[in-house]
Amino acid sequence: QVQLVESGGGLVQAGGSLQLSCAASGRTRSRYAMAWFRQAPGKEREFVAGFSWSGGRTYYADSVKGRFTISRDNAKNTGYLQMNSLKPEDTGVYYCAARYRGGGHLLDGSYGSWGQGTQVTVAS
Repeated sequence: QVQLVESGGGLVQAGGSLQLSCAASGRTRSRYAMAWFRQAPGKEREFVAGFSWSGGRTYYADSVKGRFTISRDNAKNTGYLQMNSLKPEDTGVYYCAARYRGGGHLLDGSYGSWGQGTQVTVAS
């Protein structure tokens, strides 16, 4: 498995942008699909964006489509989440996760590795 560390969170005004990074270490040559989840205060953790098992497709929550972009740099073993046009409702702790099998990309139970999370706060 891989170990994941997120960075790039912070405080931003509504309409602004942030880029989150997720650095993977450990067994980075093993096959895995990366995704981003978030958890707002008092709410359950939810899927934000992720790659398919093949890596050829990306998936987004309806709430972030057209504003967020997931990407990765395999040479650096790093994934990214570019967040534009941020809204106050995007506030939460953002987690990077790795999935070691196909299917279930929307379900946090499908992911075997998680980062510690990074706080994103969008001020209105």
